[in-house]
Amino acid sequence: MNKKYFFFDIDGTLSDDATKKIVPSAKRTLELLQQEGHFVAIATGRAYYKAKAAMEEIGISNMVCNGGKGIVVNEKLIENAPLPKRKALAIIQEATELGYGVLVALDDSYQVYSTNHLFHQQAGLRKEPTRYTINAKLKYEEHDIYKIYVSIPKDKEHQLTLLDTVGHLRYEENYLMFQHDNKKEGILKMLKYIGGESQNVVVFGDDYNDLDMFDDLWYSVAMGNACDELKKKANYITDANIDDGIYNACHKMGWIKETGE
Repeated sequence: MNKKYFFFDIDGTLSDDATKKIVPSAKRTLELLQQEGHFVAIATGRAYYKAKAAMEEIGISNMVCNGGKGIVVNEKLIENAPLPKRKALAIIQEATELGYGVLVALDDSYQVYSTNHLFHQQAGLRKEPTRYTINAKLKYEEHDIYKIYVSIPKDKEHQLTLLDTVGHLRYEENYLMFQHDNKKEGILKMLKYIGGESQNVVVFGDDYNDLDMFDDLWYSVAMGNACDELKKKANYITDANIDDGIYNACHKMGWIKETGE
C-alpha cells in the first residue's frame, strides 16, 4: 500500500461537538493509520496554543494549525505567522469607525487586548478562557496581530467593506472572528517539510472552514454531519463523526486492516 498523508480537522470531525471530546473510534483509527505506516496530522484553524492540547490528547506529533499558517513537525513548531499587518489594521480601523468593539490577539495565547470596553458592552465575554487587557494607549501597529474579534451582528456584516480581505468565521452569534483561513496552503507547506506528495494526501472535514482544503490535488472525505457545501466538494461522504465515520471510511478504503472495535 502506498503511504498516505492524512490531515484531519478537529471540531466536528475528530471531536464530538456536544462533548468537545475526541470520538473514541476516531482516536483509535489514527493509531491504526500510524501503525500501518501512514503520516497523520491535524489540520485546524485553531491557534497553536489551543491545538497543541488536542494534538497531545490524540497522540500525534504533526499539525497544520492557525488556519494554515502554523506548522508543527515531530512536536516542533516550525513556523507560525501572524495576519498580514496592513490588512489587519485596516479591518480594525473600519470596525472601530463603524462603532463596533474590537479585541485583538497580539501573540499566540489566550490573551487579548483592546483600547476600550466596547466589545464587552456589545458582545459580552468570549465563550472560552480569555485574559483581557484594556489599554487606551495601545498602538496596534506596533505589534504582530494574530486574530481579531469584532462585536458586529451577523445581519450587519455587510457594513464591513473589507470583510473578505482577511479570513473570517463566525462561531459565536455575538461576534465575528478574523484569522487565517488557508488550510490548503498549510498542507502544501507540510508536504515540503516532510517530503510527501500531494496525490497521496487524504483530508477529512465537516464545516465551511474546510472548503479550502477540499481540493482536486488530493482525496477529500466529508463527514456525514458536514455542511452541504463541503459534501458537494467531497470525493467521498462517510458517516457522522459520532457514528464512527472516520473509522468506517478508513476501513472501507483499505487504509486500515483491523475490523471492529
